[in-house]
Amino acid sequence: MTGLLGNPYSMNQASYDLGRLARNGLITRIPRRNLYALTPDGLRFAIFYTKVHDRVLRPAHGGRPAPGSAPAPRRPWRHRW
Repeated sequence: MTGLLGNPYSMNQASYDLGRLARNGLITRIPRRNLYALTPDGLRFAIFYTKVHDRVLRPAHGGRPAPGSAPAPRRPWRHRW
């Protein structure tokens, strides 16, 4: 998460965020494991916000990448004779 946010992301913050997602019914904890799974509502929520980002937010920012995000991959160089 630190690489995505560009800021430190503590274990306390991760625990708090996972608890909120679980309370809102977007994820469920897999018993006896330190894993979580998306619920059907969580999957719909994730797909909806991904589409909003791609179709509304990114064009509104003029296609500029978010601060702290990875640079766009470069196209391979091609030599033309």
